[in-house]
Parts: sequence; C-alpha cells; structure tokens
Amino acid sequence: MLWSDPENEPPQELRDMQAMLRRLSVFLATAMVLAMIVIGLR
Repeated sequence: MLWSDPENEPPQELRDMQAMLRRLSVFLATAMVLAMIVIGLR
C-alpha cells in the first residue's frame, strides 16, 4: 500500500462481525479441546 492510497477502513458492522466471529472461533476451539480431553479420560 502506498502512502497516497485512500483509507480502506471497513465499516463498523463488518468490524463488529469479525470480532464476534473471532470470539466464536476461540470458544469453539476451546470447546473442542475440552471435548477431546473428556473423551480421552473415559
């Protein structure tokens, strides 16, 4: 990107959705790890 390029900032709704999806993916990854541990302990 050049210094003369215009700002390419996504709209607020898109940023909120990206943050929500990031939190959801972290939650799903944690749940998967916990499920694997529980299945492994049986």
